[in-house]
Amino acid sequence: MEKSLVEDTFERFENLRVLILGDAMVDAYLWGKIERISPEAPIPIVTVTNRENRLGGAANVSLNIQALGATPILFSVIGDDARGRDFLRLFKKRNLSQEGIFVDQGRKTTVKNRVISNGQHIARIDEETIDFISEELEKGIFNSIKKTLDEQKIDVIVFVDYDKGVITTNLITQVTQLAKEKGILTAADPKIRNFKQYREIDLFKPNFNEFRSGTKFSGKKNELDEILKMARDYKNKKKFKIIFITLSELGVLISNGAENSHYPANIRYIADVSGAGDTVISVACLCLAAGLNPDMIANLSNMAGGLVCEKVGVVPIDKDQLKKEFLKMICS
Repeated sequence: MEKSLVEDTFERFENLRVLILGDAMVDAYLWGKIERISPEAPIPIVTVTNRENRLGGAANVSLNIQALGATPILFSVIGDDARGRDFLRLFKKRNLSQEGIFVDQGRKTTVKNRVISNGQHIARIDEETIDFISEELEKGIFNSIKKTLDEQKIDVIVFVDYDKGVITTNLITQVTQLAKEKGILTAADPKIRNFKQYREIDLFKPNFNEFRSGTKFSGKKNELDEILKMARDYKNKKKFKIIFITLSELGVLISNGAENSHYPANIRYIADVSGAGDTVISVACLCLAAGLNPDMIANLSNMAGGLVCEKVGVVPIDKDQLKKEFLKMICS
């Protein structure tokens, strides 16, 4: 592949508009240092040196989409609480559209609190509501999505499921059907609770644990031929166009029915795997919408996931770094 074709690929991203439906959250960080053990229990005492809030979950997918030059529109639910206000401030600071953010007074804003010392995760404390949203809120979100699709050009719809209750069976069915009617591509990053509800999705991207639980696959992660066989069967059963399975340190598998390929992970320094899945689905859906083949989808997404693992905490992909590393790989 020539350099000009890589440049053309990234330029295509800039013209794309992505509708994201899923569980958004705040990633909160306590950065500190450990110098002693507590006299009250055999646990480390972390002296906090800094606090930071970042956008997480489906909101991090929005950041990744934006970082790659495309336009994200997020539909999600937050609580009427202090953390929800933190979320909206972060959203505004990043110049992201709030048109699809719904506030539910009876719901907590999802927060992942991470304690980090010397670049290592010490603990994570979650605040969340995982009950499915109400039928009234579900209807409101669907009607708002329909209005957006009627009024704006959308190239791909992405379901970003963290199993916190925003994505319901009805929303999966209704939004997928609406996308089909309008000729809009769909992609999904599933979790276990809704795994079997997705049908006729253009790109379905579980990680290995989700795939194993959702399909009852009994093999191991390194049994690639067996995984591909099960993936093809499941793809055909659910009428997916592409099934794309991430295998963490073993890379990714992708199948479109005609071709099946395994791409090993890029060997990198791994500082933190948080948010890597968000980056992978972000790059994959843009590649899909840009009309790229499965080989490009897998290679570029795989590389992007590896790059964000070099950073501590959840961060969006650096477009220039991704382009530079991809050019280096294809020219070597």
